[in-house]
Amino acid sequence: MSWLKDTIGTEKAIIAMCHLLPLPGDPYYTQEKNMDYVIEMARKDLHALQDGGVDAVMFSNEFSLPYLTDVPTVTVACMARIIGELKDDIKIPFGVNVLWDAKKSLDLAAATGAKFVREIFTGVYGSDFGLWNTNVGETIRHQHAIGAQDVKLLFNIVPEAASYVSNRDIVSIAKSTVFNNRPDALCVSGLTAGAETDAQTLRLVKEAVPNTVVFANTGVRYENVEQQLAIADGAVVGTTFKIDGVFENHVDQQRVKRFMDRVKSLRE
Repeated sequence: MSWLKDTIGTEKAIIAMCHLLPLPGDPYYTQEKNMDYVIEMARKDLHALQDGGVDAVMFSNEFSLPYLTDVPTVTVACMARIIGELKDDIKIPFGVNVLWDAKKSLDLAAATGAKFVREIFTGVYGSDFGLWNTNVGETIRHQHAIGAQDVKLLFNIVPEAASYVSNRDIVSIAKSTVFNNRPDALCVSGLTAGAETDAQTLRLVKEAVPNTVVFANTGVRYENVEQQLAIADGAVVGTTFKIDGVFENHVDQQRVKRFMDRVKSLRE
């Protein structure tokens, strides 16, 4: 039995994404609708996810496009305000993801009481956002310095829209990441949000590190959830919960419930 049972309440856990609309400082932030609108839309999606039966939720500045790897303070402050305003509404374990800044994600977790963080903690990549570097030793020391050592770390080892600068296979990456960094979980992704995680890649990672929690990180849908959860220990799910399964839309509670009913039957 993994840490998922204690932290989230179940094995084969489904972490649902609560995608926040563009925030002040983001190119597509709508000044006329302001932060009150962003908060109310987050509240609406949160309730749809919870009422649909998901196991946990992760707040992410998903619409802060194009993403930064050194996120400004205003973004973290806005996310902290949103989560603070929603705190009485949150009934399930939650995590945070400040795209794509590992230290700022940990800062937000420490400020809000989040149980877990998903980030790119390791590696050097050529990406849509330029040359993408990390410093995991510095990040983990920062985690302990701010008193966030109990926050679970979900390492995304297949970053979206990026590839390793060095020519390393996924099995080597998984093994060395676990040996050197002791992650709480590894996340295996497709190319972008909503793109299916390759089942063969997922299997290779899980077989390489059988004692580490492995999540299918993108593209898990009603049609493939049985296959994905037969391999992975859980899934991070966003796009498939949206109206018509479209990334830009808000959450459809009926789609969530149908998906979660399927997951619960698989657990049995």
